[in-house]
Amino acid sequence: MVLAMILAAAVLLSNQSLRLGLDLRGGHQLSARVSSSDPEVVITAADLDGVKNVIQRRIDGLGLAQTRIHTVGSDRVVVQLPTAQPSREGDTEAEAVVDNTLQQVASQITEKAILQFGVLRPAEVDRYATLLQQRRNANIAVLRGQQQLEQLLRSRSDSEQISAVREELEVSQAAFDQLEQNIGQLFDLRPLTGDDLVQVVAGPNLESQGEYYELNLTFSSDGARAFADLTKEVAAAPDLRLAILLDGRSISEATVGSEFRENGITGGGARITGTFTLEQARELEVQLRGGSLPYDTEIVEQRSVGATLGSDNVRRSLRAALVGLALVSGLMVVIYRLPGLVAVAALAIYALFNLAVYALVPVVLTLPGIAGLVLSFGMAVDANVLIFERIREELRSGRKLYQAVETGFSRAFNSIFDGSVTTLIGCLALGYLGSGLVRGFAITLGIGVGLSLFTSLVCSKTLLKTGLFLYPTLRQIKYFQPVQ
Repeated sequence: MVLAMILAAAVLLSNQSLRLGLDLRGGHQLSARVSSSDPEVVITAADLDGVKNVIQRRIDGLGLAQTRIHTVGSDRVVVQLPTAQPSREGDTEAEAVVDNTLQQVASQITEKAILQFGVLRPAEVDRYATLLQQRRNANIAVLRGQQQLEQLLRSRSDSEQISAVREELEVSQAAFDQLEQNIGQLFDLRPLTGDDLVQVVAGPNLESQGEYYELNLTFSSDGARAFADLTKEVAAAPDLRLAILLDGRSISEATVGSEFRENGITGGGARITGTFTLEQARELEVQLRGGSLPYDTEIVEQRSVGATLGSDNVRRSLRAALVGLALVSGLMVVIYRLPGLVAVAALAIYALFNLAVYALVPVVLTLPGIAGLVLSFGMAVDANVLIFERIREELRSGRKLYQAVETGFSRAFNSIFDGSVTTLIGCLALGYLGSGLVRGFAITLGIGVGLSLFTSLVCSKTLLKTGLFLYPTLRQIKYFQPVQ
């Protein structure tokens, strides 16, 4: 089993790279200016912090780890995030991943995400039908552009051709957005807004057989009553439409059946349907969950940033960690002889398992995270020390070698387990109450402590007993403790 786990960890690391944090790898920085459309409004420091908190919730909802967000001056919010750097120049696939990530983040920063509900004005029914057809045609153009761009990226075409298609797609998307804005102007707004939501969940639209996605909304008690009144109004006339508007753009319209004329749609739930892709539905879900931005935000700067610690500091830190591990390994071999050599081998397996878990979860590795990893190495060695001292005690009491090994591992278990549990409790507290780099330290230390239980109690025992079974010459007391 141990051998199978080692092979699986090695294969995983060979196929999946580790994610490094902003301090080790660098990334991108986006600066946004916060302003108000009303020139008489003065944005205070508290207002700026409110904008920062909304952006923080939205970006956290995207699942981007180790993102740093802070305010600068009286009107700036700066977002720094680690991004994958292309391994070589012209790597269009890696560049596309970075561009997509930056576009998602920019969308979360700049879109207010003010959700409103409206009713189509009776005089605009014909105008609505015309704009609806134009929007369908524009949506087809957007979908074709997206498919063409994906094909070019997969075939790794030249960058000029990709740039040309991307520009055409941006023009088509802008035309589609403008049509949604024009349609939104045909509706009269009602009191129901995004403030009345208590839950938003994105999921597949079963009516489209999974081709498109939808948003399921749950309203508060007041919102449920307002939605029932709204649908009751729309159900009164067959030509009326109910629209769901986001920042003034109509993202979905629907009719309401005549059976709801008396009471409207009750139950406190609604669906936003349309031609949403999974990514679009997920972005809307994040925006609505994070809340609307109270002020206008505009990206004024976007640039790459280097590793915040600098490459020299990173190399020195890693060198210090390796030197420390080498000294500990040497000391274990000198003091404990054969068991010390087994502990060093188990430590190497432990390091492999740690890195494999980091790649699998995935964990964004920062310098504090590396510190947590190195600290967990020390705890793994400490567990082996407890076991080997127990084995020595059993040998001194006159037990045979195999009995001493079995008894040493079994009697050391309680001490090792109790120590690991108390450390994990501290890691949980740091991870829950801390943030950013502190949380990264807690995560790597917690993973290391959990794995150290397995490697010290299972891997060390397996290696030691296997060595004694395969090589009878090792079954001598002098390889376990100095001869008295």
